[in-house]
Amino acid sequence: MFTFTSGNATNLVGLLVNAYHDVDEKNRLSIQDLLDECKTFYFSGQETVNFLLAWATLLLAIHTDWQDKVRPEVIEVFDNQNPDSEGLAKLKTITMIINKTLRLYPPISGVIRKVGREVQLGTLVLPTHSEVDMRIIALHHDLDLWGGDVDLFKPERFADGIAEATKYNAADFMPFGLGPRSCIGMSFTIIQAKIALPMILQRYTINLSPSYVHAPLQRLTLRPQYGIQLFHSLHYDA
Repeated sequence: MFTFTSGNATNLVGLLVNAYHDVDEKNRLSIQDLLDECKTFYFSGQETVNFLLAWATLLLAIHTDWQDKVRPEVIEVFDNQNPDSEGLAKLKTITMIINKTLRLYPPISGVIRKVGREVQLGTLVLPTHSEVDMRIIALHHDLDLWGGDVDLFKPERFADGIAEATKYNAADFMPFGLGPRSCIGMSFTIIQAKIALPMILQRYTINLSPSYVHAPLQRLTLRPQYGIQLFHSLHYDA
């Protein structure tokens, strides 16, 4: 049995608790609604960023030259201090690496959409009420869209932003979905990654263990099936 008292309206949980106590029944959240919202934000803002950071550190462990490129940027912006909101906007190379990681290993590997009315998609006719499983990871690895180096780790592709990288076709890059049904935790995930990755690079170099087995597993999120074993050498004692 759950008992919720009035919350602090300055944070998410407080707003939800206050909605649970709303005097207007039309606006009031049920206990199940409140719990579901908490689960959604936890999943959207925690599991996605965990796997994004896992894949990013893996790629940096494999491509150690990019550690040498990005670490000076982090030290220049933050020195040995924790990241702040003003500095996050200056992290161009970190942003490139995050976007490249999201293209190669999108946290949400696919989305399912229900067809509201019959529509023709190319040579296919999709009947009403059918479900379409769109593989985001397949889209991100499409040779026709991204070229022959589609599988290579080349963050410089995003040097001028996502629009330039996709030639202004937003549907080519959709790691969190697209449009009004895109993942609610998208911005939260990106901000957390931009905070956590510099803090890792401030303190450590990243080396891949020879015992690592590359086995991406597609569930609701894209995760390393056997984990990622990294050797972290202390780089900076903050």
